[in-house]
Amino acid sequence: MTYNLFIGRYQSPHKGHMHIFDTFLKEEQPVLIAIRDIEPDAANPLTAAEVQTLWEKVYAANPLVKVITIPDIASVNYGRGVGYAINEINVPDTVAAISATEIRRQVIAGENGWKEFVDGNIHDMLTVYLQSK
Repeated sequence: MTYNLFIGRYQSPHKGHMHIFDTFLKEEQPVLIAIRDIEPDAANPLTAAEVQTLWEKVYAANPLVKVITIPDIASVNYGRGVGYAINEINVPDTVAAISATEIRRQVIAGENGWKEFVDGNIHDMLTVYLQSK
């Protein structure tokens, strides 16, 4: 099986990410979510293991999704004729406007507006993770 690779920090997973993944999943194309193993800080408070757990819960029922953690990366590089495509997925402005920074702020502040932008399966887990930081 070949996968469509997505690399990110995903601080926090949200429906904007899902919109992009779903462009492939709707076509029955497998998705590989690769989480960069960064050192948590104020801007990126979730550990890679926490992010992986969140994505695995979101896509638990979908065998076309695989979630892994990778070492942090400086760049993505390729030579000639590597046998895979590099694609930019254009999304509607409403999807591009979803902000993980704003989601984190609202979760930590105890607000509820963020919930419309995050899969309901992970609301409780995300709240626990972020409010414990």
